[in-house]
Amino acid sequence: MEKLLLLEDLENAENKTLYCIFDEEIEGVECVGPIHAELCAKSLDDFVQITGNVKGTVKLECDLCLDKFDYELDFDIDELYSKGSLLGDYQESGQEFEIKEGQFVTDLNGEKEIDIYDLLYQSVILNLPNKKVC
Repeated sequence: MEKLLLLEDLENAENKTLYCIFDEEIEGVECVGPIHAELCAKSLDDFVQITGNVKGTVKLECDLCLDKFDYELDFDIDELYSKGSLLGDYQESGQEFEIKEGQFVTDLNGEKEIDIYDLLYQSVILNLPNKKVC
């Protein structure tokens, strides 16, 4: 399932900012009801920043007793996407940009859209605990 954020829509939006609310279950994750996300996408020259909060409940299997238990998700998203080729644009121009510790920049490789569903799927998976203990 795709939920696409078109870069053209973002560029044409007031203050180059769009808000998105997501209320759906995510395939591949055993959800207890929909995952709720409130996101804000901003165009920042050569970058797109997506920030927001994700909440929901998923069923996990305990690594010790193998019983199922509910796990509450509540985490923030702060993702940065490069509209152009990261290495090419910034190596040639000598420009610098700052990213926060632990933040990665995803190169869109010329794509004109960002798949919000994929962003949320990856974020949920990465925010599950390594050791699942009830």
